[in-house]
Amino acid sequence: MSSSRQDTFTTQVLQLIDAFLVFLAFIIGGFLREISLFFLGQGPIKLEQTFSISWAAYLAIPFTPLVLEKFGFYQRLHSKSTQTAAWQLIQGLFFIGILISLFALFTQVQDTRRLLLLNAAGVMFFFLIIRDRATKIWISTNHSKKNYRERLIVVGTNFELDEFFSEIDSEAISNWNVVAHFDLSARYPKDLLAILKKESVSRVVFVTKSAPFEKVAEAIEMCELQGVEAWIAASFIRSQIARPVFDSVGSKPMLVLRSTPELSWSLLAKEIIDRAGAFAIIACTLPLWIIAALGIRLASPGAPVFFTQMRAGRYGKPFRMWKFRTMVANADDLLEQIKKEHGNQMDGPVFKLDNDPRIFPFGSLLRKLSIDELPQLINVLRGEISLVGPRPLPLYEVEAFSEISHRRRLSVKPGITCEWQAGGRNHITKFEDWVEMDLRYIDNWSLWLDLKILFKTIPAVLFAKGAK
Repeated sequence: MSSSRQDTFTTQVLQLIDAFLVFLAFIIGGFLREISLFFLGQGPIKLEQTFSISWAAYLAIPFTPLVLEKFGFYQRLHSKSTQTAAWQLIQGLFFIGILISLFALFTQVQDTRRLLLLNAAGVMFFFLIIRDRATKIWISTNHSKKNYRERLIVVGTNFELDEFFSEIDSEAISNWNVVAHFDLSARYPKDLLAILKKESVSRVVFVTKSAPFEKVAEAIEMCELQGVEAWIAASFIRSQIARPVFDSVGSKPMLVLRSTPELSWSLLAKEIIDRAGAFAIIACTLPLWIIAALGIRLASPGAPVFFTQMRAGRYGKPFRMWKFRTMVANADDLLEQIKKEHGNQMDGPVFKLDNDPRIFPFGSLLRKLSIDELPQLINVLRGEISLVGPRPLPLYEVEAFSEISHRRRLSVKPGITCEWQAGGRNHITKFEDWVEMDLRYIDNWSLWLDLKILFKTIPAVLFAKGAK
């Protein structure tokens, strides 16, 4: 869900406050640790230890607010229940605990101070839940008083107003005090000027679709002359999937209908994780590459170790994908014959067959353990695919798409793993279901979603879940 600039600013302010509260929690946690050790007879209280920040604090202070944001801790501040807030906090702090534990495990940090971390976690939970409840009380108190709510005018017919308010989350407009409704299709724009002079409003929201564009432009000019913000609902353009956002080309403002993830720090982080992760996995699995290459040479003498095929990348741009060869050398030439003799278990343009006779025994083992996928990490390093994304299809399968909407899965960079692979790769037999999962991934993409899919892929690979 996209956020308004005001919501974004509010979230950032609350995150700064929470980061400071996490800092205080570590200070108090250190003090409680010294008191506990004193009563346990392990020496006098050392105040200098209290104010010496643990290394874990340097991870917790900046990352706790970011993790809490992913768990929705800064959403629905006005209506969120205490139970929901507490559960979001528990999930977020648990995730931070795992992060700190993994860091300590891999870096072999000696000065862990487990008692300090336990105390700090408890104090952190207390501080953050109190801050969240105090924020809710403050917002509810201000929203209940008309003097503190934002005064504005809504422009549109009664039907358009009813439609607009029925589609808007009540949380988003809980701070509105609508002082006037103005039907621009039945009145003159200059009439709006009189209302602007009479009422002290901060903005005018245009939801009209029936008024002529010239009248809307003139009404906006009235707002501009009064220094009042004009907000225009982009509902005059009917889009089922794309999200309308504003951007600019040079100095020209442009309304953009975007149905893919917007350029952001999260996308940059995804690119970094892709390259670093691919390099690390290649380094860790290098012995498997050697075993796979030797096994293919012995199982299928004279044929190449690697299988390469032109696949469709982002926007359908062709690229050469690498895999360890698991089929006989002339597998592509035998495809049509296999389809005639054995059929196709996947409905649609994609071919899928359990116990494909073209696969030689060692190749079947490579597939079951997903070792055949490892060379695709080379494509990740080259920036052609990602670790997570819709699976890249051969060019001939893309050309066979029967629905134009299927091509929307090409709007993002493809990946090695995706939702259907992470959940057990052979449960889906309809191409429509596969596409639906890919489009759901695109529409709901976040860095956190990528991480969840990666974590789900690990057991799917280790236990050969769904692989054949």
